[in-house]
Amino acid sequence: MCGICGEINYRGLRDGGVARMLATLRHRGPDDEGLWSEGPAALGHTRLSIIDLDTGHQPVGNETGSIQVVLNGEIYNYEELRRGLIERGHQFKTHSDTEVIAHLYEERGVDCLAELRGMFAFALWDADQQRLFAARDHLGQKPFFYVDEGHSLAFGSEIKSLLALDPSLREMDPEALNQYLTLRIITPPRSMFRRVRKLPPAHFLTFDAKRGLEIQRYWDLRFEPKISGSDDDLVDALEERIIECLRPHMVSDVPVGAFLSGGFDSTLVVAMLMKHVLREPLQTFTIGLPYGEHDEAPYARMVAEQYGTLHHEKVMTPSLVAHLPDLVWHLDEPSDPLSVCSYLIAKMAREHVKVVLGGDGGDELFGGYDRYYGNVYADYYGALPRSLRAHVAGPLLGMLPDGGWYKSVGHQMKWLHRLSFWEGGERYARSLGYFYFDEERRAQLYGDGIGDWRSYDPDRELREAYENAPASSPVDRMLYADSQLRLSDHSVMILDRMTMAHGLEARSPFMDPRLAEFSAQLPVRMKVRGRKLRWIQRRLVERYLPKAVVDRPKQGFSSALPYMLRDEYRLLFDRFLKDSQLARDGILRGDSIAAFVADHSAGRADHGNRLWLLLNSEIWYRMFMGGETRETLHAQIAGTDAPEASA
Repeated sequence: MCGICGEINYRGLRDGGVARMLATLRHRGPDDEGLWSEGPAALGHTRLSIIDLDTGHQPVGNETGSIQVVLNGEIYNYEELRRGLIERGHQFKTHSDTEVIAHLYEERGVDCLAELRGMFAFALWDADQQRLFAARDHLGQKPFFYVDEGHSLAFGSEIKSLLALDPSLREMDPEALNQYLTLRIITPPRSMFRRVRKLPPAHFLTFDAKRGLEIQRYWDLRFEPKISGSDDDLVDALEERIIECLRPHMVSDVPVGAFLSGGFDSTLVVAMLMKHVLREPLQTFTIGLPYGEHDEAPYARMVAEQYGTLHHEKVMTPSLVAHLPDLVWHLDEPSDPLSVCSYLIAKMAREHVKVVLGGDGGDELFGGYDRYYGNVYADYYGALPRSLRAHVAGPLLGMLPDGGWYKSVGHQMKWLHRLSFWEGGERYARSLGYFYFDEERRAQLYGDGIGDWRSYDPDRELREAYENAPASSPVDRMLYADSQLRLSDHSVMILDRMTMAHGLEARSPFMDPRLAEFSAQLPVRMKVRGRKLRWIQRRLVERYLPKAVVDRPKQGFSSALPYMLRDEYRLLFDRFLKDSQLARDGILRGDSIAAFVADHSAGRADHGNRLWLLLNSEIWYRMFMGGETRETLHAQIAGTDAPEASA
């Protein structure tokens, strides 16, 4: 895991530009740094040494030096590829996975992507063609941001590296803010910065002086034809494929550990590693929480004891007051409650290992979210006459209190009622935004400075992913859209930034493209049956985990933070929303923000997650548009004038 950056400029490279970019990425690669420049191209790399510790310096070239590559991530099948390339006459200078890309490109050009299995974002300069070739992995585990100016293209692993190259990029995209407040994600190619774009997962780009920037997809999931077989046969087949994909994820020249949350995904990874792959105990990491039903540490401990892992556990109270400015700085975009949990466990794990495995992707592969059956149930409720739902059921539901717990029956019924008035991709997209700002609330919130927000379409990418999915059933269409957009730009994006904040590499075996392809073609009955989610994974988990772990209900923690950390939220609202810079600049309305805070504080409405979005947008805006530092923001939280050191 590393940081990559670079500039291709046919009018001349900016003096010291890539060096400035590298300085912002040192947290991603604290072990080494490399910069290569020739003609219109400059590539930079900060290295977290995982494979080939002695000779893995980057950029890496081919035999003649006409090809130079920088890689962020890991190519898990590099040893197999390397052997084949050597047999065909290629000469290697290193034992790194990065050099494999250079030689494979010599043979196959951009079609080399068909051979790669891993998590990666890389950039390759072809001096003979005077062309940049860059790609992002199949499911978007590794980030790739770029700025296209026609005569130049700059790229980086994090947006802050691009800002270091060109400070004029500090310009907010109002459509991105609108999408974040509507859906809590910002989908590619958009970012919060108007001219900074994201390369979508499973896409590559080329850039040269003649043809400019071109972007193409190189891989996609297929949900049909479906795999046939009995339930037991399909569970056996899934077990075999998970074991197969775990082995390459353990390739490393440094110690590897694993997150162990107590949920299905990470516990299954650990259990199967210990039973089928490893001969020595694995180091595992769990954070205990002082929140009763949301504390998963006891279940993680059961698994650690059953399989004899070297278990590390620490009880922590996740503090937004202590960490929020740091989270936003590392993310470059407004945060999510999940980030504080990821930040703390990554910090803990980095004290012991450089690499950790986790369970990300399980929900999107196997069907783990309530909306997968909820959207289907909306069809049943929607069979009632529209007038009955609108004029009888709607007013009755409106009498239910809006405040209270985020998973209350009242919220679930209102969510289902709202979805019944939509269909297909529109229903799917709207199912994601219940707790955020719908059109009516945005009309209350927005000022003139956000522009013609009614012309924006925050649902478009989600809606199109659903409608264009290579699948027929609604469940598969939702799984496809989630895997293409929400996975890479929500949980996996947060995992990358929060682990790299501490110089820790995180790997997600469930996001292996071969496993994803197999899972996509499983019959829908193996994923969702009635209200039973993750059906096939649950059957597999029963073979490995204690009954107490198997039978316990899924516990969401991150979405519950606004309810648990009420005192911290009140302090943060007072520090940042009472005198909002977004309101001062006319983008949002201060009176509406105050009304949302007042209604939530009085229990008249449940705006916990909406206020989280506003709070993060405000801190992001002050930091990246207003130029306030992390130290200044920490001082504001502390109520002091003198800056204090960032956590």
